[in-house]
Amino acid sequence: MLGLVENHSLPRTAAFFDLDKTVIAKSSTLTFSKSFYQGGLINRRAVLRTAYAQFVFLAGGADHDQMERMREYLSALCKGWNVQQVKEIVAETLHDLIDPIIYDEAASLIEEHHAAGRDVVIVSTSGAEVVEPIGELLGADRVVATRMVVGDDGCFTGDVEYYAYGPTKAEAVKELAASEGYDLARCYAYSDSATDVPMLESVGHPFAVNPDRALRREATTRQWPVLVFSKPVSLKQRLPAIKMPPRSALLVAAAGAAAATAAVVWYASRRRDTPVA
Repeated sequence: MLGLVENHSLPRTAAFFDLDKTVIAKSSTLTFSKSFYQGGLINRRAVLRTAYAQFVFLAGGADHDQMERMREYLSALCKGWNVQQVKEIVAETLHDLIDPIIYDEAASLIEEHHAAGRDVVIVSTSGAEVVEPIGELLGADRVVATRMVVGDDGCFTGDVEYYAYGPTKAEAVKELAASEGYDLARCYAYSDSATDVPMLESVGHPFAVNPDRALRREATTRQWPVLVFSKPVSLKQRLPAIKMPPRSALLVAAAGAAAATAAVVWYASRRRDTPVA
């Protein structure tokens, strides 16, 4: 146990977790690139570019302008993709790809927050179709994630219905606090990215986890605690008594993640010309 969580009974409180590089060791969207290739959604060149983008993601991250360009690109690229096909691909591979890369330290924190009577909320820019089943694996109580628009034909329209990024995450946290009765001054938040500063500063107990350089500077200035998570471990090995949800329950997983994976194909090429902030 990390011993970072105080036990409070009233009023209601929550712990808000970013996902990529905070709870899991990689990008939740990039991790599916090989599966999407095998399913015919992306080509071999895209697989190579997403492998490069995974490396860049782990080394640094994207700033605000790059994330906005990524959103524009994914909106155009995913138009016409069949959502059911994407869901089936993710449902078949989620356990094998995501379960082994969950940080042991993050899983321990989630346990501590639940033991303290605190709700656990995953707040991620990745697509809801992937974030929701990951949240189920982790035992999260709620999920906030990006949502893509799906047309009557079951395909992406190319529009983003809700983009869970930057200030939008902070707004979602405040809305949940209002609807669920959370006392934000006693809530916790965890992230690796400077783009999540608005979410971190909205709670009384912010933590920088494996922070990028910009967030590390911000955490030093604001005297926020910095955590280093470095031990990915399979939940099945860590907690063998926990019953994993059936694969059929994971058929909700994928549209947004596929679109975001496509966006990173573009992001990888941009990073070749844009220094890491």
